[in-house]
Amino acid sequence: MSVAAGRSPPRTRARARRVRVTRLLRHPLTRYGALAVFAAIVMIVALAPLASLLVDGWSRQDVELRARLVFRSIREQVSQGIAAPSAELDRLLDRLAEDERLLALGFCNEAGQLEYATAQFPKSVACDRLERARADTFDIVRDGNRRTHVSLFPVTIGARSGHLLVLHDLAYSDARAYHARLYSTLSLIGIAVGLGLLSTAIVLAMMRGWTRSLRTAIVRAGLADSIDMAPSEFPVSRDIHTLLKELRLERKLAEGIHIDWSPNTLHRLLLDELPETEVLVVSNREPYIHNRENGVVTLQIPASGLVAAVEPVMRACGGTWIAHGSGTADRETVDKNDRLAVPPADPTYSLRRVWLTDEEQEGYYYGLANEGLWPLCHVAFVRPTFRESDWEQYKAVNERFADAVAEEAVTDDPIVLVQDYHFALLPRLIRERLPRATIITFWHIPWPNSETFSIFPWRDEIMDGLLGSTIIGFHTHLHCNNFIEATDRFMESRIDRERDSVTLGGHETLIRAYPISIEWPPSALAEQDPPQQCRNSVIQRFGLPADARIAVGVERFDYTKGILDRIRAVDDLLSQQPEWRGKLVFIQAAAPTRSKLGAYTALQDEAVGLVGEVNARHGTDGYQPIHLVIRHHDPREVFELFRAADMCIISSLHDGMNLVAKEFVASREDERGVLILSSFAGASRELHEALIVNPYDTRGMALAIGQALRMPENEQRDRMHLMRDFVRQRNVYRWAGQMLLDAARLRRRDSILRSVEDE
Repeated sequence: MSVAAGRSPPRTRARARRVRVTRLLRHPLTRYGALAVFAAIVMIVALAPLASLLVDGWSRQDVELRARLVFRSIREQVSQGIAAPSAELDRLLDRLAEDERLLALGFCNEAGQLEYATAQFPKSVACDRLERARADTFDIVRDGNRRTHVSLFPVTIGARSGHLLVLHDLAYSDARAYHARLYSTLSLIGIAVGLGLLSTAIVLAMMRGWTRSLRTAIVRAGLADSIDMAPSEFPVSRDIHTLLKELRLERKLAEGIHIDWSPNTLHRLLLDELPETEVLVVSNREPYIHNRENGVVTLQIPASGLVAAVEPVMRACGGTWIAHGSGTADRETVDKNDRLAVPPADPTYSLRRVWLTDEEQEGYYYGLANEGLWPLCHVAFVRPTFRESDWEQYKAVNERFADAVAEEAVTDDPIVLVQDYHFALLPRLIRERLPRATIITFWHIPWPNSETFSIFPWRDEIMDGLLGSTIIGFHTHLHCNNFIEATDRFMESRIDRERDSVTLGGHETLIRAYPISIEWPPSALAEQDPPQQCRNSVIQRFGLPADARIAVGVERFDYTKGILDRIRAVDDLLSQQPEWRGKLVFIQAAAPTRSKLGAYTALQDEAVGLVGEVNARHGTDGYQPIHLVIRHHDPREVFELFRAADMCIISSLHDGMNLVAKEFVASREDERGVLILSSFAGASRELHEALIVNPYDTRGMALAIGQALRMPENEQRDRMHLMRDFVRQRNVYRWAGQMLLDAARLRRRDSILRSVEDE
């Protein structure tokens, strides 16, 4: 039998394979690979349980922190429930136990008996077996393969006492430990494979006759890489660091999701994080104004987004609010120290009024603040006016308020919340008088880009004044970036973009975005009629058809609010879609403001004229498409309009946040109505389910109004439900809580630094 040329006989090929296998078994690569695999097995056996133990410990610590947070959040509710009938406490505990991570809640009385428990409470947990020697204790109970983490917290109501039990299922902790072992094993196997590949490379190089110098260079390079590699760069370490980051993220999410931000929560935060800390607020607008009308002193709550946001915070925190006393009867209602306890019905904090002359008011408020900074920052295509005399008054008034802060401060390290563009110089002036104060300045209007801000004649003084703050807050990250850009361009300072901070003259100021919000639920909703009754009242008051589709707008009469633009959009809709004539009615509630300034009176006159033209074009004897109501509306009237409306139109040409949008959302517990929102309002960054419009695009706004009129009820509910949930969670107490938590951390840091310096 002949063999084809070039091919070996089968017997020869089999012998060659045996030789290759023998050589492979004797090859140094095999020995190196075996050593690497053995080393990997040893490392797996040694380190995997350790990683599992560490992760289990971290998970348990996270559960304990979370249990404390849950107890702090529900302590007052549970205390009230214990004093109530048992059925109410059972319902309360069942509702609180709906959290997917919580297994159960229970209450053990002083006799060691389980008095109340939710449905999932395990029988293996007995009150008399649990250790209760300390205030907060934790234990782990096993029931078969399931582990339960039990947290005990003492509760005392009058003569009754006991322990609240918070139970967490540790199944997720066991799963995390399993993943830690898995990731560690895979990482170590990867190391073994890498060592094997390195051995292969070295052996192949030797077999191919590489020179000794080249082999030495390769070995040295490999050793150098091993020496230079930091421990944190090894794969196993990366996996553990990843797990740690996930745990920290979960804890942050738990803190953000499960805290029900309310006045009580904010008050508890002050007690826990800032005990015995004095809080001062400074603003131009006062929360309560007393005027004399027809010989009678009347109380007015101003139509101000700042007041709507900050006043609930002060009711929760207490302290002192320092503001300009602008009412005609303000002097008659204060004591000899110009103070007044507010709110009038249930005082919780003090209002300190500062008096300004007419000349000071003209220069500081109407002049520099509202003819200069306001149009400059809003980029509203109204030319800002800068006068040297206004600047001098602005500086003098800021000095007056700095003196008032120093007079009102009881301690040398209060928290001072400086509000808005009226007091850009105030943080530096307070810093000079109270060096240890924690100063949080919140800029309620937009901050323009550096090119726009560069035209302000006293830009350096403004920015130096603001940088006396501990923290400067804006509504959006865009405004933060604009401020940092302007500081970088105009000030000799050090910018830390990782920390978003500016250091000027050795003092560091943090730049942060704190989107402002409203109280939840709004106090104006108290005793409000149901939406249908509100609708009937509005229809009757304005003489509207019973089937009218109602759109509303609620603003101060300001050229930045786009009032003329929304009127033109209604006009365009009725022209393009005449079938809505006789059906669509737009009610614009506009409060007069800054009537001494020509731009504002001109706006009001133009609006009145435009409304007359639109009504003449589309109206009939019994129908007017637009109702313009120029007067102050109290919060109850505003919320009645919101609840009666089919849509709310907000067409701001430029706005820091615009709380009207959030108030409209909060007013609709029936989850009806459509929000049409300008893309140039800060609220559009949060309320994505609104119909977002460009107010400069008249036809686009008209189409959005038409879309709102035709929107099905189920889509309205879906959109409104998401927006309401967002506003509920991100309410004004959370806004204040974020700032106060940041202040607490900075105060602790400064305390540590001072103690180190003293040593």
